[in-house]
Amino acid sequence: MKFLAVLFLIAFSTPLTHAADLPAAISLWPEGAAGSEGRKAEAEKVEGSNVSNVHNPTLTPFLPKENATGVAVVIAPGGGHSVLCLGHEGYALAEWFQEHGIAAFVLKYRLAREKGSTYTIQEHAMADARRALRMVRSRAAEWGLKDDRIGIMGFSAGGELAAFAAMKSDNGKPDATDPIERASSRPDFQALIYPGTSDLFTVEKGMPPVFIACGYSDRPDIAKGMASLYLKYKEADVKAELHIYSNASHGFGFRPETTTAAGAWPLRFREWLVDSGFIK
Repeated sequence: MKFLAVLFLIAFSTPLTHAADLPAAISLWPEGAAGSEGRKAEAEKVEGSNVSNVHNPTLTPFLPKENATGVAVVIAPGGGHSVLCLGHEGYALAEWFQEHGIAAFVLKYRLAREKGSTYTIQEHAMADARRALRMVRSRAAEWGLKDDRIGIMGFSAGGELAAFAAMKSDNGKPDATDPIERASSRPDFQALIYPGTSDLFTVEKGMPPVFIACGYSDRPDIAKGMASLYLKYKEADVKAELHIYSNASHGFGFRPETTTAAGAWPLRFREWLVDSGFIK
């Protein structure tokens, strides 16, 4: 048992990408996010590949070096809104996307359930998610992206943000002095990887197409919830694809060394992008 505990700690505490090797992060609000201005310079708390105490939301860009498709994905890691699991739900996947021609942007968003937090999911974390989509779209030409092929993907708590971003968006403010705020916050597609709180998700005709993946052994509100959510998209005539992996539970994320069916879900996602016309 002690040996298994050590393996668990290694798997979940060791950074999958060394900080020194990461691309430079970009602040979503250089002057400070609304409600966080006074804490903008406060240091983040890092434990292995997990990060908390986020007051200066950022995007870390992983741009393809060759075979670029023009497609971009904003990645919102999970962590129960108390930490950000930036390893298997962030940087490792972003590197995989980069190698497969897809631009990836790992989002550090403010945490609503961290001890002592004054943030909320809908006001602060969602402001970060929508700002991330606007930023990527506003700089699409600079980064070699197609501004109608920018989506959002989230894991667990981050999956909630991805779903909410698809549920409620706007076309931007044409008269805004900030060019980022002129861009639309609507994702062109969404990917929900074992998202929580699916009972709060609503589906309407015209929403972005969705890719869903979860594990059979996840907690019932997710495993059963995703099956029910798929049917909601079907009823609303919104294109949806659902993968429920029989031998997976919560938090499988992406680990390059994994050889299970659930571990290969990014390949299924890329195939879905091709089938959906985002990648030719």
